[in-house]
Amino acid sequence: MNTTTIIRPESTTDHAAITDVTIAAFKTMEVSQQTEHFIVDALRAAGALTISLVAEQGGNVVGHIAFSPITTSDGTTGWYGLGPVSVLPELQRQGIGKALINDGLARLRKIGAKGCCLVGHPEYYRQFGFENTPDLSHEGVPPEVFFALAFEGPVPQGPVRFHDAFAVTGPQS
Repeated sequence: MNTTTIIRPESTTDHAAITDVTIAAFKTMEVSQQTEHFIVDALRAAGALTISLVAEQGGNVVGHIAFSPITTSDGTTGWYGLGPVSVLPELQRQGIGKALINDGLARLRKIGAKGCCLVGHPEYYRQFGFENTPDLSHEGVPPEVFFALAFEGPVPQGPVRFHDAFAVTGPQS
């Protein structure tokens, strides 16, 4: 059965569903600390969700992606971090994550972003043009899982820092 997937910006009524999807998506991932839903909430609370999209099927949120500003050590501005991206486990490998990523990257370009970076699975993110780069890094992250994609201009040099929300380990009061 083919179900239409709609990609749209999150609304305030989506927050609980985004939390549920994110928990479900990362529940069995060995590399996860099970904090991804707290990160999304903290980014939202800080006003740092530059782009936050949901994938909807039949009126239900089945996926989510977040983009937030990053800080580069060389002072380059206009770069964003992708993540987390979540799809309900039973709907993974059906193109929903790919649709969220492509739509999100297109929206970043529309707002004049210069590039995007992420920590993720090496085989997956290359299809979107992301590459490992020796000139850009993230402290504590192996270079083979840190990726960058320049839209305009060169890739920044040195270490980057994601928003402080990525350090949260539990609910924020």
